Amino acid sequence: MPSDRLILGFDTSAAHCAAALLSGDQLIASTAEDMGRGQAERLFPLLEELLAGAGATWADLHALGVGVGPGNFTGIRISVAAARGLALALEIPAIGVTTFEATSWGHTTPHIACAPAPRGQVYVAPPGTAPALMPLDTAQALGLPLLSPPAPATLAEHIARVAATRADQPAPPPAPLYIKAADAAPPRDPAPLILTDGA
Repeated sequence: MPSDRLILGFDTSAAHCAAALLSGDQLIASTAEDMGRGQAERLFPLLEELLAGAGATWADLHALGVGVGPGNFTGIRISVAAARGLALALEIPAIGVTTFEATSWGHTTPHIACAPAPRGQVYVAPPGTAPALMPLDTAQALGLPLLSPPAPATLAEHIARVAATRADQPAPPPAPLYIKAADAAPPRDPAPLILTDGA
């Protein structure tokens, strides 16, 4: 991998907006802002500020890494949609990276990567099994230490680093990793009747 290849990683899967820029193995810049809402409006300005501060432009990027969750439904959709749109516009690959992969980056001792979930639960990725949602005490009884995500800026850096290892491999467009159904219930009212000119 050329040392000057630029990889932009970003994540809005939790109550933050975070991004990091790599040049080869070197971290050029990273940033994170805590926010419970407003990520859709803030993401692109934050990315543009990060690039400008590093003296780079969109055209300089070689690949994107985007956090696909699990986590906040709306936040994940924001980042994934942004990554897919940018990839098409810039004609570069966008690589989806799970929170589990980014959390585990650089850790060589046995562990179970996890991510916070609502109501005292956690998302976990036990080795050799599919990711799952379970109570924290159940996860703690699985027999390996739980490893929580790092600070948002570091999480974005890890997303970029994982993406850098896959930038030359064919991959489908990034897609959200949803482990549980959305908390929002579908509307109970029937769909409205659409009248046509001939009705």
